[in-house]
Amino acid sequence: MSAPEIDQLDDGPLGRLALSRSAIDRATQRRGDVVWLAEAWADPRTKVLVVRDGQALVATRDGQLELVFVSPADALEGTRFLLGLDAEGIAYFGVSGAVEGEPGGRSESPDAKPMALRQAGALLSDRDAGLFTHAVALAYWHDTHTHCPRCGTATVPAPAGHLTVCPKDGTEHFPRLDPAVIMLVIDPEDRLMLARNALWPQGRMSVVAGFVEPGESAEHAVVREVYEETSIVVGHVRYLGSQPWPMPRSLMLGYEARAASGQQIAVDEEEIGEARWFSRAELRAAIEAGDLGLAPTSSIARRLIEYWYGEELPDGPAGWLTRSR
Repeated sequence: MSAPEIDQLDDGPLGRLALSRSAIDRATQRRGDVVWLAEAWADPRTKVLVVRDGQALVATRDGQLELVFVSPADALEGTRFLLGLDAEGIAYFGVSGAVEGEPGGRSESPDAKPMALRQAGALLSDRDAGLFTHAVALAYWHDTHTHCPRCGTATVPAPAGHLTVCPKDGTEHFPRLDPAVIMLVIDPEDRLMLARNALWPQGRMSVVAGFVEPGESAEHAVVREVYEETSIVVGHVRYLGSQPWPMPRSLMLGYEARAASGQQIAVDEEEIGEARWFSRAELRAAIEAGDLGLAPTSSIARRLIEYWYGEELPDGPAGWLTRSR
């Protein structure tokens, strides 16, 4: 049986999100096949993506931003993980190590440079966006989860890199994923609420978001987070779409929620510095005046805002690429 095609999925109201794209079979059935993994790594056709600190090497080819791969023989030392197979049977691996093109590294692409996923994700092809997102998620997990949480012994990555094993007690450990909700909050006048984290500079605002807590549903998290951050009670919670955000390990679940009339926004000024309602005209005017900047196009936050607005919006002031959601 062939692998499911991502093109067969219903993208939902938000359409295909930048980091939810893929053109690679993840080849899950091969992860336990040690012989095949060794043969794939020895195959000169195999392509390796080196990731470090959420960055990989990219270059521009015919006006298109592309990932730069190396052969297994040229891959630097690091934790190895299988990313999948393409339609031609070519295997793709990731390695968490030094990024080719850094000082002291090797690269056959003179114009190549390291870029972060949040910068390059929306500009890459479906294949490269999926590979980069997958690789960043696994690299971060391997870099930060190196010991058994039960006994403290250093763990050993499995051959395909999708789990680790404790050599002392035999327990298996899998990548952690943190579900987070991110939501359009809309009032009866069809205005959108945007908020600014207290640590962000003036002019950087986004939709409300927060992590799902143990023992609650995503929909309950939407209601709780909006109230905790803005004192606004919402209902009519509707799911819109999701996107992985492996910076470091989130799955962003996008929702729309409706606020009842007659409520006043109140923020604690410790977590949320400010929040306010925007009409479409007010939002556009603030962006064009340079008073407001939006999240990058790789984020679900940007797609949610433009979904409510009805069309694409300009970026506004720069500065979002250091941290966004």
